[in-house]
Amino acid sequence: MTERTGTTLYRDVWRRSIDEREGFWLDAARQIDWVRAPSAALTQHSPTDYSWFADGTLNTSYNALDRHVLAGRGDHTALIYDSAMTGTKARISYSQLLDRVARFAGVLRASGVGKGDRVVVYLPMIPEAVVAMLACARIGAVHSVVFGGFAASELAVRIDDARPTVIVTASGGLEPGKTVPYLPLVNKALQLSAGSVHTVIVRHRDAIDGSAADYADDTSVRWLDWAAAEATATPAEPVTVSSSDPLYILYTSGTTGNPKGIIRDNGGHAVALTWSMRGIYDIGPDDVFWAASDVGWVVGHSYIVYAPLLAGATTVIYEGKPIGTPDAGAFWRVVSEYRVNVLFTAPTAIRAIRRVDPELAELERYDVSSLTALFLAGERLDPETFHWVNDGLHCPVVDHWWQTETGWAICANPRGIQELPTKPGSTAVPVPGYDIAILDSKGQPITKPGKDGNIAIRLPLPPGSLLGIWGGADRFAAAYLTAFPGYYATGDSGHLDADGYLYVMGRTDDVINVAGHRLSTGSLEEVLTRHPAVAECAVLGVHDALKGQRAAGFVTLKAGWVVEHDLLTAELVNLVREHIGPVAAFRDVTILDRLPKTRSGKILRKTIRQIVDGEPYKIPPTIEDPTVLDALVRAVHPVPAIPIQFTGAKEPQ
Repeated sequence: MTERTGTTLYRDVWRRSIDEREGFWLDAARQIDWVRAPSAALTQHSPTDYSWFADGTLNTSYNALDRHVLAGRGDHTALIYDSAMTGTKARISYSQLLDRVARFAGVLRASGVGKGDRVVVYLPMIPEAVVAMLACARIGAVHSVVFGGFAASELAVRIDDARPTVIVTASGGLEPGKTVPYLPLVNKALQLSAGSVHTVIVRHRDAIDGSAADYADDTSVRWLDWAAAEATATPAEPVTVSSSDPLYILYTSGTTGNPKGIIRDNGGHAVALTWSMRGIYDIGPDDVFWAASDVGWVVGHSYIVYAPLLAGATTVIYEGKPIGTPDAGAFWRVVSEYRVNVLFTAPTAIRAIRRVDPELAELERYDVSSLTALFLAGERLDPETFHWVNDGLHCPVVDHWWQTETGWAICANPRGIQELPTKPGSTAVPVPGYDIAILDSKGQPITKPGKDGNIAIRLPLPPGSLLGIWGGADRFAAAYLTAFPGYYATGDSGHLDADGYLYVMGRTDDVINVAGHRLSTGSLEEVLTRHPAVAECAVLGVHDALKGQRAAGFVTLKAGWVVEHDLLTAELVNLVREHIGPVAAFRDVTILDRLPKTRSGKILRKTIRQIVDGEPYKIPPTIEDPTVLDALVRAVHPVPAIPIQFTGAKEPQ
């Protein structure tokens, strides 16, 4: 596009997406192949009841694979697989991936899976995860990916909600220093669930014991070996589905009891993700895009599997960690070896690298000149971490904000439209299609720049956003649409500045009330990370008999730092007084080796607060390492006597 000064070009594009919604999204829809092209972009029955490209029909798998092969690009690399756990490396072309997907779609079809049927995918970070998801899309089935290694009880809950007929799994997953066998977990989940599953398809891994043959005597469920079934399968042709037919169900992280399964459609999803690859990430055919996430999370769905392949790019699937597999140079090795153009990861991963390698010594071993941008999302990117990685990589660092529910970015620096000035601490500007408002507690717009409030999005949400919640339209409305009529409530708080840049300061329940003063935990965390010894931190409101709540800080230190607790506390208290003021009444600091996090890198703030306040708490099924909670209990309670409710993520001894 032609460059213009300031932000004019971006604002022209964004304004058209809001004021000329039909034309904007019908133009975007022409970037994918339809069986029947839609005659209209938006069909709206009421302010909260609408659909995108309602009369259009297509197949998402065809758009991700077949059309590129038919265009003569079959020999181009679709997927790079790199396992830091086994040393396995592979490049899979579009033709090869299409063949595998068509054959496995044939396996599913032979197992009785048809259009609209659900399939649970319970796999580690291996190419078969991509194959299984695209194979479901090929025959119009609805996949529900559950993070590999989830506890049996949590898997059972999701089985009973989605009612799948088939589970696709592997003998297990690999973590640094340990293996996680999946088949006993799957078998237990089947025993706990209501019995919708009739077939389990198992991909055997040489590094982990276990195969379908181990369960051959099970007469209630058929256990198939993936390799044998694929070798004899008849390839399946793509099945035409309606734009609004569901593509997948994805359960939001931390869900327990009554799960909340986000439904994504086919048409709006394909259009939005295709547009985003060029509009936001500036990625096209033959570029290499690496989302260092997991297919169990929304980032993995959108930007490991679907978006790069829809765009004809090369996607990377990596089995490993940012540190410890084998060192803090793991990410830089992958970027260098595969000439990655854009890396997308979580701020938590960058902070982990910073903690272990604060001088970025490992980076010097690799040529990362191919990297045109680093995109971060999932946790708030504090300015200190931004400056550290920005100064080290010498490429644009983009903090962008989105949610499982939206499926793609709400705010970003849209590099494919116009490179905008960066403001550390901000997720930049609304992406075309998203009309953001800051609302007070009564739902009235806050127009004053810099004043915090509830971040909301005016309806309708753009294509690619959630279609609803599996099992009930009422649940969708109750969860997101009733708090502020006419808006989608994001559950996040923050503000817009005078230039229209958004600052996401945290979840609305992370705003704490200290003696009547409302304080953003994000602002407090931003201050704590200014201290040179602090690698990462979490600030939350804990119970205080006098003030109602008080701010408590939990910090980890950079590698090599040794600091006396009272001295660090005094210095952090002074920083808060200097930058926030005495109203924060900040005085509590706990030093930890690690913060408790989900496997996607989100800090478990609610669980930390429950532990500090002495409340019963559940170990979330998404937790990365349950033993970190034991250390936290010992740090804040000399005699740990808090009742714990186990959910299955860590069984009581």
